[in-house]
Amino acid sequence: MKRKIGALEKIDADLANLRHKIRRDPRSYKDDFTAQYGQYENQKAIFIHAPASATDSGIVSFRDLIDFISHVADCYPSLTTQFPEDLIEILRQHHEQLEPELREKIVGSLVLLRRKDIIDSSRLLQALFPLLISTPSKSLRALLFQKCLSDLRTSNAKTTNHRLNRAFQTVLYNVVTIDRSSSKALWAVKITRELWKRQVWTDAKAVDIMKEAALADNVKVIISGVRFFLGGDKEREEQEDESSDEEVLDIGRIKHQIGINKKTKKKIKMMENAAATVRKKERKKRMPHPLNFSAFHLLHDPQGFTEVLFSKHLQNTRSKLNLEQKLLVLQLVSRLVGLHKLTLMSLYSYFLKYLTPRQPSVTSFLASLAQATHSLVPPDVLEPLVQKIANEFVSEAAAAEVASAGLNAIREICVRQPLAMNDTLLQDLVMYKKSKDKGVMMAAKGLLSLYREVGADMLKKRDRGKDATIGLKSGQRKEQRFGEEAAGNIEGLELLGQWKEEERRKKRSAQGILTEDDREKPESDEEGDENAWKLDEEGSDDSGGWIDVESDKEQDLDEPAIKKRKQSPKSSDGEVQDQTEESGGSEIDETEDDTNNNEHETSESNGEPEQEENKILSQTSQDQDFQEKIAKAADRISTLATTRILTPADLAKLQELRLAASLNSALPASQRKRLALAHQATQNRHIDDPLTAAEIEGLAPLSKKNTKEDKIARAKEGKAGDQSEGKQHQSTTARRKEKKVAEGKSTTNKEKARKKNFLMTLRKAKGKQKRSLVERGKVLKAHVERGKKGGRRGNKGR
Repeated sequence: MKRKIGALEKIDADLANLRHKIRRDPRSYKDDFTAQYGQYENQKAIFIHAPASATDSGIVSFRDLIDFISHVADCYPSLTTQFPEDLIEILRQHHEQLEPELREKIVGSLVLLRRKDIIDSSRLLQALFPLLISTPSKSLRALLFQKCLSDLRTSNAKTTNHRLNRAFQTVLYNVVTIDRSSSKALWAVKITRELWKRQVWTDAKAVDIMKEAALADNVKVIISGVRFFLGGDKEREEQEDESSDEEVLDIGRIKHQIGINKKTKKKIKMMENAAATVRKKERKKRMPHPLNFSAFHLLHDPQGFTEVLFSKHLQNTRSKLNLEQKLLVLQLVSRLVGLHKLTLMSLYSYFLKYLTPRQPSVTSFLASLAQATHSLVPPDVLEPLVQKIANEFVSEAAAAEVASAGLNAIREICVRQPLAMNDTLLQDLVMYKKSKDKGVMMAAKGLLSLYREVGADMLKKRDRGKDATIGLKSGQRKEQRFGEEAAGNIEGLELLGQWKEEERRKKRSAQGILTEDDREKPESDEEGDENAWKLDEEGSDDSGGWIDVESDKEQDLDEPAIKKRKQSPKSSDGEVQDQTEESGGSEIDETEDDTNNNEHETSESNGEPEQEENKILSQTSQDQDFQEKIAKAADRISTLATTRILTPADLAKLQELRLAASLNSALPASQRKRLALAHQATQNRHIDDPLTAAEIEGLAPLSKKNTKEDKIARAKEGKAGDQSEGKQHQSTTARRKEKKVAEGKSTTNKEKARKKNFLMTLRKAKGKQKRSLVERGKVLKAHVERGKKGGRRGNKGR
């Protein structure tokens, strides 16, 4: 009997077992908990009296008691009201003398008390963050940083905790601004950047913290703030992609495995969980996407921030930043100037001393200059810079890579401000299209194609191309003025207008009521059709009359000029006029342009420039009617958004037409179309996207021809790199096989037969040789039948 009582007392002394009993019945074990809590207070008093002289057994006992009380504190809230404050006080006063495991246990216990809602997040962060920025222990800093982040993420998991966010953001803001030379602000920057990356903080207050960090006096804090603006949004997008990729499940593969292997409850449950995950992901896709503004757009005063940043870190001769760090600041300043179209005249004169080929990282300076250019920068300010780039980089004596980089930089500047170029310099630079070096030639052609669109009057007649010449003669292309902005429009609205006109024409022709009055005025009975506001109904196509059709001759608005030119007579030289040009387009194939230019030069050398000009004018007169029709249609379409209310059915059809247009553009097309699409993509570069040094270098690698020795060395480097990463060099077949195995696909019967022992296949091979012609036919027929029903198991139709 005594032995049993002793065993029971030993069990009661076990804190883990006592904790389990308290969780089940707190009232019955209240006295036991009180006794353990009194023991904890005695241990605490001993430890606080002499923390450095505590024994190992005393520390272990104290640590176990803290862990025990923190787990059951919610069962006795009246007895443990002082427990969280005791832990915070011990950690605050003695964090340097605490044993590492005890210190980690105290931090973990505070986090556990927060999860049990005994203390709130605000109190926990007030206790942990001051230690984070003051403790010399690296392991403690890492632990506190992780706990602060996880608590903030948990507090904002279901809904945004605005009160907590504002309070903690104010603390971080004060840490950054009170002492600008201190490195403590680095932790505020790290926390803000991590929460921005995970989209916990997406407001302007977080951006203000990083703005103040970029204006600090500590170099590490400055660079951290600058890097946030240059790469914070990209990190956030990458984080989104990673989180979306984690949940990708192949339901087809799971179904296939369940169908082949034995069906068990576990596998059926796995299938149900996978289907639930996919359904949840689909619901997420249908939810409205949150507005994730870029950090640049959330700045309160971009003009003032840019001026202070430029004067403090770049113009200041006492700045502690090296060249690489100054380049980062310069990229930030130029991005802000270009994005917000700011006025900072001293910035452009700052670039002058760095625009030489001997300058280290010169392509980064050129990219920053192009980024800082926008349509509101006076051309007089940019013209000396463009002239210096042309003089320093683009010359016959310069290397091909240097000339290519210079031409690309000039083009990027002129894309943003075409008026920065003068006629003489443009005509000189365009002549490099005849360079034997491929990189220089393509860079010069890029500049030429740009000015065919934005300033064809600055080019010589032989360089303008057909479309630019027609546009200048018809008056469609006008000289661009300083500060002029293009009017906006709804993307793809002309597609909807053309589709509406086509549908109306088909409907009227089917009814046989295509009269002159119907052509001149739209149908009035369609305007009151309320069915167009319901997307599910078929009648939404007739939501209103959009374009007034004047006559039958407008039916061929969308037809290419090829039909007209097939009917046109041949020229006096016996050459058939070009039948592949699209008269409505504005992009010109480079190969065709070169052909036209060569023809112009040949004719001029023969003393017949007037004949070539008459040829262009004759083509202009042939297309005059067609251009007028397009202009009239464009005028009508441009008024649709202001004169009609687009119904939901119209918007759905507009989206469908846009998708069809994008699919058509993605299909393989002629070289002319591909070049036109590439040119359009360059023109429509999003203003938020940065311009990198690699884009300025552009096609410079084409200028450098690799020798056979270079190619062999590069191939060996690749193999050595694979071996250093632990990968063995494999053939293409082996790589395909590994990929199939990774995807869960099985091998074919032929591949399995290759690995069989020869003696296992010998009898079957002999039997095949002895088959008669009738037997072979039966075997082949059975093989075909088995393939139709899905093999021997009959998997098809399941």
